[in-house]
Amino acid sequence: MSDDELVLLRAGLDVEMQKRNIAFSVGAVGEQLAIEHFRKTSGLPKLQLAPRGTKNVDALSRNGDRYSIKAQCNAKKTGTIYPDSQDRNKQLFEFLLIVKLAEDWSLESIHQLPWSEFIKVRSWDKRMNAWYVGISTRTLGAATLIFKTPNAGNV
Repeated sequence: MSDDELVLLRAGLDVEMQKRNIAFSVGAVGEQLAIEHFRKTSGLPKLQLAPRGTKNVDALSRNGDRYSIKAQCNAKKTGTIYPDSQDRNKQLFEFLLIVKLAEDWSLESIHQLPWSEFIKVRSWDKRMNAWYVGISTRTLGAATLIFKTPNAGNV
């Protein structure tokens, strides 16, 4: 397949996925894989997708815990977490899930940070006016490892 044919194939796939309302981004795939892993794994809360447009919350557990899910593939930090406009330190969720994807977007690992640990490892992005978490040994060491593929790297 030539480069031009490959580009046209990709464009055609994007159009068809939009028609079917299939989200295809690192974030959307990471959310889907994390929720599915929690649903299938005994001992973990069953998560469901939060209503569309829910700020900073991507999934909810049956007991009411709020989960923010940040997926990354080859990134050194998570996406942004926007603070409350009135209180920058207001608790926004109970747990942050850091979902690491392999190069082929398969699930590599899931790390869980409770709010109390998120506060300790978060960093402020002045440009975005929001929090983020660096993907480092320190950060992942503060998290509970929920899942890791046998061949996944350390950080």
